[in-house]
Amino acid sequence: MKKSLCLLLAAGSLWSQISFAATPEEVRIAYSGGSQVLMLAKADGSLDKALNSKVKWVQFASGADALTYFASNAIDIANFGSSPATAGIVRKLPVEIIGVSGVIASYERLIGKEGITRINDIEGKRVGYPPNSTAQYALEAAISVNKLDRSKITLLPLRPAEMVAAWKRGDIDAGYVWAPFAQELESAGGHQVFATKDLQQAGYLIYNNYVVRKAFAEQYPEVVSAFLRVHQEKVNEFKKDPERAAAIVAKEVGAPVTTAANTLGGLEYPTLSEQGTAAWLGDGTHSTDSGIGKALTKTSNFLAGIGEIRKRDIPANWDAAINSRYLRDATVNAK
Repeated sequence: MKKSLCLLLAAGSLWSQISFAATPEEVRIAYSGGSQVLMLAKADGSLDKALNSKVKWVQFASGADALTYFASNAIDIANFGSSPATAGIVRKLPVEIIGVSGVIASYERLIGKEGITRINDIEGKRVGYPPNSTAQYALEAAISVNKLDRSKITLLPLRPAEMVAAWKRGDIDAGYVWAPFAQELESAGGHQVFATKDLQQAGYLIYNNYVVRKAFAEQYPEVVSAFLRVHQEKVNEFKKDPERAAAIVAKEVGAPVTTAANTLGGLEYPTLSEQGTAAWLGDGTHSTDSGIGKALTKTSNFLAGIGEIRKRDIPANWDAAINSRYLRDATVNAK
């Protein structure tokens, strides 16, 4: 009897250690600071509850900053663009793509001043763009698809806030950027010339993705799946009542409600179950041939072409870069 009690106590002790290990004290979530459905979970604290951990929200200005945070082990999960995520993976950062937070449609767009009415009009003009971003990728893709003479365009790498300042000083004629900065350019006399969604017919899949530190995901797989479930819940919440969601997000990020509504509505949201198919992250097999795998190949070739990464560093396949396990688990265990 005494021996059985000791074994029971030992088993209980082991279970408590496993349970503790499955829940980190803090989860560091990085986000751009703009309007996104995840801000609904920040506003109501539902992410902390779902993860059973304190969430530390880490704001960054661009995807390049997110890569820096990952490199210094300062964050666990981040929501940022596919282009910088691809660059980080090629540079062998120990991270992986676990889901698509939103496909970029009109959320990022080219804003032009008077006299620029179509994409061809940027020849001979000064165009700002955020370096190492999906906006840069989209701009370069638009130049290529529309067969523009790149040598006739003055391309200026500027952070979003710097772009707005340059626009107001008259230093640039156009800018390719995301909300809310796109709206700032529009309110200062600009108008939409081209949107990232216009590239979809040419076979470009440009999106924002959730990226996680591999070591964190391996240690806390259930936390990662729970994170993705919350994302889907907030997408559903937004779709059910877009106006209410936009008002909550606007208050959370300090933006006008119209800006938040424009931003949230400027993304397309594949469901978690859709993302587990070959069209997106796949089912864990043949990742390179999945939709995201093909997008990584196309994006990495583009980045190599502009000198952002080295061609020889591009991996032969993307099996180590895409992990659909967590979103598939999230779908199975969804309420």
